[in-house]
Amino acid sequence: MTEPKLFRCGYAALLGRPNVGKSTLVNQLIGQKVSIVTRKPQTTRNRVLGILSDPGFQLILLDTPGVINPNYGLQRTMMRTVTSAVRDADVVLFLADATFDTPDTLSLEYAGGKPVILVLNKMDKIAKENALPLVEEYQKLREFVDVVPISALKGRNVDALLRVITRHLPEGPRLYPEEMISEHPERFFVAEIVREKIFEKYRQEVPYATQVNIVSYDEREGEKDVIEAEIVVERDSQKGILIGKGGLALKAVGVAARVDIEEFLQRPVYLRLFVKVRDDWRNKDTFLKSYGFTD
Repeated sequence: MTEPKLFRCGYAALLGRPNVGKSTLVNQLIGQKVSIVTRKPQTTRNRVLGILSDPGFQLILLDTPGVINPNYGLQRTMMRTVTSAVRDADVVLFLADATFDTPDTLSLEYAGGKPVILVLNKMDKIAKENALPLVEEYQKLREFVDVVPISALKGRNVDALLRVITRHLPEGPRLYPEEMISEHPERFFVAEIVREKIFEKYRQEVPYATQVNIVSYDEREGEKDVIEAEIVVERDSQKGILIGKGGLALKAVGVAARVDIEEFLQRPVYLRLFVKVRDDWRNKDTFLKSYGFTD
């Protein structure tokens, strides 16, 4: 009689600078979008939880904001989110940009004493041998339990990375139902889709000054669901930019978001967007807590 295969279950936190590809990797591993992805840096604010279940393991992924030196209240809260995610993790996936010449020492400081896998991302942009000097520089800074080169965008070597991750998970029973891919409610992902479209359609400071809140979510049997979302900004000028002449800019955001929301929910929706001004909300604890940014 053969021995039963050991089941492994645990948490892996993704760590790295903004725009290094953490959210893209989460979405590749899970097999669908569970985290906002744009070309602009520093888009992830909340600790997004993605769950990958397999007959032999359950991997719980903790996506985190890109590591920066914080300048205001929201950014300080985001960096505390990074610390919390690493503290909860069984293993840390440290994502390094293979196109950079120097190590990301700031992000590496957040890894603490956890087992760390060095994940060299964006390998599709360079020759493999050109990454070796960067790996050697990282290995001078600390010990890594494994080093895996990947392209999260292209999905290259992601399967190999998954095998490495699962080897470092502890033995134990699954923590979530097998069909569950995230512990966030649907309205969280709806808000993230709207915020993603804002990042795609606006420039400079405006996307970073916005917060999207789902005000109401009315599921109607046999009819389109009705979703109302408020977009919070810090200044009247930002509100004017978001709405645009004749409301056309905001309408374009709503149309693009509705398409992705319907694909995500697998049902038709009415999406209503409106904009509110909350002066300097990113620096005010009352607003940060009400919008879910807690330590």
